Amino acid sequence: MIRSMTAFARKDTRGDWGTLTCEIRTVNHRYLEPSFRLPDAFRELESRFREELRKQGLKRGKVDISMRLQSAESETQSFEISEEMARAVNEAANYINRILDNPAHINALDVLRWPGVMSVPEKDYSTTQEAAVELFAGTVTELMAAREREGERLRPLFDDRLALMSQLVAQVREKMPQLLAAQEQNLKERFAKARVELDPDRLAQEMVMLAQKSDVAEELDRLDAHIGEVTDTLRGDNAVGRRLDFLMQELNREANTLSSKSIDAAVTRAAVDLKVLIEQMREQVQNIE
Repeated sequence: MIRSMTAFARKDTRGDWGTLTCEIRTVNHRYLEPSFRLPDAFRELESRFREELRKQGLKRGKVDISMRLQSAESETQSFEISEEMARAVNEAANYINRILDNPAHINALDVLRWPGVMSVPEKDYSTTQEAAVELFAGTVTELMAAREREGERLRPLFDDRLALMSQLVAQVREKMPQLLAAQEQNLKERFAKARVELDPDRLAQEMVMLAQKSDVAEELDRLDAHIGEVTDTLRGDNAVGRRLDFLMQELNREANTLSSKSIDAAVTRAAVDLKVLIEQMREQVQNIE
């Protein structure tokens, strides 16, 4: 199955604690590289989120995860005040004022600012964290579905180009006997124009050298084999991007060799057309997981 590395997913969930939103964006990358922007209360969940990504089958891509928590409007911030600490601070301030020539006035805000007098009670986020874990899993599921849909849209592009490549290879293979025969006739005419006595052995040697130089049967066979391998790879269930990238390199190598051995303009054009099709596929392969 083809999966694109470019996708986006967003989900929300609500509870008594407020609204939680999760967004995930992915783009192409050589490896799996997740980055997180989480509320402080959810920092400890990062390892669980990473495991969820692996569990659902993400293999490659730069993954940006953003999670936001909007507390319920009815929720008010509460404080805890240590009366014992406040009295101690006040008594200490009054004692200092008695021994100073110019005592300074201390007000209630000064006392509240003293460490330990006022504190914010630690909030229990356990329920919200479980909701965050469930929300993240659902968002990743949506992301995977989006990657698969985008990947399937690329399949016709590959199928069409692979079919055209197979046609080009078949056309070159069909032309080769005719091209070699034309080269043999051309060689005979060159001997005749030079008024050189035609030595059958010499002609045979020249034809063997020409055939060896222009023999592209091996390249055509490998092109056919690589085209078949690409087709089979596209049907696989695992991440196929790296293998396809390697196969594009091999296809391009054989197309270049075919061009260098060309003895006819038609073969050269076919090699150029092959390289154009390979490059079009290679550009799309860069975005496949």
